Amino acid sequence: MGKSKFSAASKRTKLFVGVGGAVAAAATVAACSSAASSTAAAPAASPAGASSSSTGAGASAGGTVITTAKSSAGTVLTNGSGKAVYLWAKDTGDMSNCNGACAGAWPPVTTTGTATAAGGATASDIGTITRSDGTKQVTYDGHPLYYFSGDSGPGMASGQGSDAFGAKWWLVAPAGSDVTASVSTFTAAASGGAPAAPASSPASSSAGGSWS
Repeated sequence: MGKSKFSAASKRTKLFVGVGGAVAAAATVAACSSAASSTAAAPAASPAGASSSSTGAGASAGGTVITTAKSSAGTVLTNGSGKAVYLWAKDTGDMSNCNGACAGAWPPVTTTGTATAAGGATASDIGTITRSDGTKQVTYDGHPLYYFSGDSGPGMASGQGSDAFGAKWWLVAPAGSDVTASVSTFTAAASGGAPAAPASSPASSSAGGSWS
């Protein structure tokens, strides 16, 4: 009799352990499955983040804008921030002859994206050449363009008529010709140089109060 009760109790204990083990095993499998699911989902989110980051960089980022401003000698070309750009009489064709110390005093107008036209500048006249250091220099009507290091900011043209490095430096007209009249300052266009719709031009002019 005693042996029979012991056997029955032993069987119940084994059954309980067996059921408990099965439940624990099932919980472990579920937890592993959930962890595997989370791990598998993580890489899927990663490419999306990478794609978003690369889209934010944009292929056109760094594109230089060539626009126009009014001076005492007529309309002249500037960059999108209203800084004067010049051509050099010593350049031949679309090749730049300004390097070394010359390029230090007269930095080439470069672009890391697509150069565009605004204001009275002509889009079809804008191009680029590759300099010896690999940078892209903006050209207008075949003339490589430059800034002058002596210009302190927008609206300045202190380099006009200089003959530094053996040839004249001139402001550039929208037609692509050199402007040889005396100009030291001019009215810079609104910051950014984006083309405005004709109907909104007067409003844009009166609203613009800050230059960069």
